[in-house]
Order: sequence, then C-alpha cells, then structure tokens
Amino acid sequence: MTTPVRCVCAAILAVLTPLLALGQAAPAGKPISPDLFGIFFEDINYAADGGLYAELVQNRSFEYAPSDHEGWNSLTAWEYLHEGYAMGSVSVESAAPLHANNPHYATLRVENPFQKGLGLKNTGFDGIPVRAGEKYNFSMWGRVKSGAAVPLLVQLRGAKDQVLAETTLSAQKADWQQYSATLAPSTTDDKATLVVLVTGKGVIDLDMVSLFPENTFHRHPNGLRPDLAQAIADIKPKFVRFPGGCLAHGDGLDNLYDWKKTIGPVEQRVAQRNIWNYHQTAGLGYFEYFQFCEDIGAKPLPVVAAGVSCQNSGGSWRIGSVGQQAIPISEMDAYVQDVLDLIEWANGPVTSPWGAKRAAAGHPAPFNLEYVGIGNEDKITPDFRSRFTLLYNAVHAKYPNLKIVGTVGPGPKGEDYDLGWALANQLDVPLVDEHYYEKPKWFWANNQRYDSYDRAKSKVYLGEYASWGNTLYNALAEAAYMTSLERNGDVVQLASYAPLLAKEGHTQWNPDMIYFTNTTIVPTVNYYVQQLYGHNQGNTYHQGVVTLPTGAAADTTLAASCVRDAQTGDVILKLVNASPQVQTFPINLASFKGLTSAATLTVLSGDKDAKNTFANPQTVLPKKSSYKAGKSFAYTSQPYSMVVIRVRGRGARR
Repeated sequence: MTTPVRCVCAAILAVLTPLLALGQAAPAGKPISPDLFGIFFEDINYAADGGLYAELVQNRSFEYAPSDHEGWNSLTAWEYLHEGYAMGSVSVESAAPLHANNPHYATLRVENPFQKGLGLKNTGFDGIPVRAGEKYNFSMWGRVKSGAAVPLLVQLRGAKDQVLAETTLSAQKADWQQYSATLAPSTTDDKATLVVLVTGKGVIDLDMVSLFPENTFHRHPNGLRPDLAQAIADIKPKFVRFPGGCLAHGDGLDNLYDWKKTIGPVEQRVAQRNIWNYHQTAGLGYFEYFQFCEDIGAKPLPVVAAGVSCQNSGGSWRIGSVGQQAIPISEMDAYVQDVLDLIEWANGPVTSPWGAKRAAAGHPAPFNLEYVGIGNEDKITPDFRSRFTLLYNAVHAKYPNLKIVGTVGPGPKGEDYDLGWALANQLDVPLVDEHYYEKPKWFWANNQRYDSYDRAKSKVYLGEYASWGNTLYNALAEAAYMTSLERNGDVVQLASYAPLLAKEGHTQWNPDMIYFTNTTIVPTVNYYVQQLYGHNQGNTYHQGVVTLPTGAAADTTLAASCVRDAQTGDVILKLVNASPQVQTFPINLASFKGLTSAATLTVLSGDKDAKNTFANPQTVLPKKSSYKAGKSFAYTSQPYSMVVIRVRGRGARR
C-alpha cells in the first residue's frame, strides 16, 4: 500500500502546487532577493550622447565618419561661418593631434577677419537647449600655428541667430592648451547654437569643443542631464546594468566595448562607431556609470563581452554578413586580464595599479562591485563556450565571492537557451541572463514560468523583457508578470525592463520605458509600473494573503502578490486586474503582527489602450491616497488597473 499512497500524495501535491503559487495557501514568508528590481541602460536610441550624457555639442572632437552613419563626416553638426566678408578656410586635420586616441581636429585659417570673423557653428543634437538664468560651461582645446595670439569670440545664438550670450578668449600657446569660459544666456531658447569665431588674422587648431550645463546631475563635471537622471533615480532601482546588451559585445571584434578606453580624461578616450548606427564619444564611460550608480544608491552591474562579438555583427541576417567573431585563443589571456583589471579598478585599494587609477579620477574609495556579467544573449557556439569558460574560471578563481552572470541566448526557449543553461549548470554559474520580448498574452500565459525552476541550480537575472507596447494593457501584463517574479524571488535574483531610454526622432527600438526630447520627458505607463515595484520592494514573499476572485484564471487577466519590507515592517499588496470588469480581491492580514490600519493606496488605471505621448504625457498616472486596512477586508479594483496597498507597520522607520 505504500507505493499507491505515495502516488496519491504526489498527485494531490501536483494539483495543489500551482494553487499555492497563485495565493491560495496560508501565509508563509519566503525570502526574496534584496536586489530584485533594477534598470538596464544601453546606448541605443541616443540614450547616451544627445541623451543622458549632458554634453550639448554634437561631434565635439570632429571624429564622426561615414562608417558611423551614412552621410556623416568630420564636420557633421558643424557649419562653416564667414561673417560679412571674412576670408579664410576650414579643414579637418590629423597631424600631431591632441591625443592619439582623438586623431582629428579642425583648423581655421583666417586671412582677413573683416571685423566680424570666421569660424564654426555647432547645431547640437537637434538644437542646443538653453535656459535664461542658468550657466553653461564652455571649453575647447586650441593650438596657435600663426605665431601671434589669436582672438576668439564665443557665442550662444538663438534660433533666429540672435546673440544670447558671448565671451572673448585669447589663444596664445603653440602647444595644445585648454581654454574655458562660462556663458549665461539672457533668453530661453530650445534651438540655440554654439559659435566659435576667430576675430583676428591667424591660424588655429580646435578640438574637443564642449558645452555643458553647470547644473548637471549632482553637479558632477562631465556629468549627466539632470531631469533624465532624476527620472531614472525616481524608479529607485536596486541595480543598474550597463553599458548595454548588444552594445557590450559589439559589431565585430573591432567594435567590442572596451571599458579601459572609456576612463581617464575625456580627450584621451576612444570614440567609436555604435552598433546601433551612430557614434559613441565614450564621454559617458565606466567612471560615470559607476558614479551614477553610487549617486542613486543602486548596485553596478557591468557586462563585458564573452570573448566573442554579437552574432548579428555586420547584420548577419543579410547575405554575406560577418556573424559572430571570436578573439583568437592566443589573445584570450590578455582579454581575461582586462576583465580582472576591471574588477580591481572597481574594488581594489588605492595601492593597487588599477585602484590607483580609480583614485586618480577622484574616487579613492572602492565602488563595492558585487556583480559582473559575461556575455549578452550570445549564440552558444563552441567558440563562445571555450572563451566563456576561460573567463568564468579566471574571474571565479580570483574573486570567488563575486556574483557572475552568464547568458542563455536571446529568447525564452530554443537551442541557445538550452545550450546556455547546460553550460551554466556544468560550470555552476551563479546567475544566468534570460531575455525575452513577447506579446502581452505570453506574459499572462507564462505567469508560472519560474514556479518550476530548480532551486538548486543557477539563479536567474531577467535582464531584458517587455511586452511589445506602451499601452496600459501592455504595462498591466508586465505588472502581472512581476508578481510572479516576486513570488519566485528566491530563484529570480534580478530583473530589468529594456530598453530604458529613447530620443524622439532617433529611435532604433520600440517599445522603451522613457521617451524624451531635448526639453521634454515622457515616462510611459510601463515606467510607472516599474516605479511602483521599485518603491515597493520587499524582503519576503507571503502566500495566501490575497485570494483571486472565484473562477478567475491567473494566466488570463488577474494576478496578485504580497511582500513585506523588513526595514519598515510594512506589508505591500499588489493587485492587477486586466479584465474589463471590476474585480474583488479578498485579503487576509490576520497572520501578520505589528500592523496598523493606516495604509496608502496607489492606483494606476485607465482605458485599455491608453498611453502617454508627447501630445498627452499624463494620460495615465498613478494616483496615491490614504487608505484604512483591516485584518480582513476585500478590495474592489477597477477594470484595467494596478493597485498597490501599503499597510504600515508599527514603529515603521521612514
């Protein structure tokens, strides 16, 4: 009789397990990852240059090329000015540059300035936005070739070419010298330009012509655009992944993202072609990424190439393309050392070679790096496996406490997914990076995806996901799926929506979380879902607190979760109703000790197809109010809504 009884018990357990996962059992706290919800940053859609990076001058070092983007050249975004009857010429040169990593510069030859002068005008990234009453820091490197000092007039001009601010400089050195000034425009103008005029006879070389708002995020030099940075900070992410996905392993071996080329003085960094068909100045480099993480209280998660380029290098879906390329095995020791040097740069003492370089940049304290990713949705070829294994073994041997994130291909299933998981299990990789972009119905149908994952094997970083749209319904599908990430927060350690930023008129990928122009930011409904989770993360997940309405299937329109914040003692309920009817969720808090009846209620709701746009940026916004919660109560949610009820713990710290 023993075997039949065991079979019956197993059958009953098999039936009950999904019900328990859907919130039908008695409350029992389960620890979940403290770093569960974060953000993914990639320089796609002009997210860095022209976006988060606050530099207002485009092509500041004359390094643009046709290989970056069709039709571009060294003077893209610049106009040659010869005011009045000024006589002279402009050219782009490369002899004896400012630095070998920055090989091009502009040469202005002025034969006769005719008082008004001759020079260059930069139109910025769709114009240069300036505000009256604010200050802007101008700088440039110059070298005088004509012997005598060369007078310069630096101006901010408005859309109608009127002067908004100006200052004069005198270039005198025969060697490269940096010159700087502060400009304070008298008028606000969203389409300003920067003008540098030579007002006397002479020859001068110009490079790294730059304009930054003085008020960058946290007022860092070479800093970030404050409104965009704050919008990201307002999500309260627990981690930031950078420098991207495909960007990290690049378009061919010559385009791999090399972190060492993105640190140090900006004029010595290596600009390069962007895999998304534009240009990276590397002004937003590894130091700035780590600094931003520190500023917003998020853990850094850098991702390095796994010794291979993107399998789509050269656009491998086209005939005659390049495809995945691998660093020769004979060169892998040097590449492995580059990755080890990154970890030392982030965490090493100032007495270490790379720790000293971090200190020299202005950050003597370690950045306390805990995570590093190796690879990005790579095709799991023999070349990949051999190089990933070399990297993983070397990093794990030297830094055994570092949490290494592997990769299992670009989708939720398939050959690369299976091969990636097999390699992770073979090497005992701490986490693997899953990616998927799917329709909303996929997220509903797969709400129980992680319930059956083997808890003894590698944990999961859901590094990229989105539901192919920015409507409220898309956001609710993601919100429902995130309840399953909380429920499985023991196996899903990290999760980040992607992509993060997209500039209007320069978008290579949709959907995105935040759309922006030079002056406007439009957080999507998806953004507000991520923000609600970011503000309401918990340390333990509790089953059986919320009961789904009778007869409702969780994989179609309804989902719920309950977590507790250990620091405040608050209990946080998330209810998702993607149906066209009101739904009542019975809630039982009787098993929790130390709760008050005081609560906050945040509701995100609207029409199914509603979305935030530049024309109507506030169509769907979360609305917060006070709420009184009992030990046992029912909450009736509106159609197409996400609700967060945060019940305050006694003596909660805030």
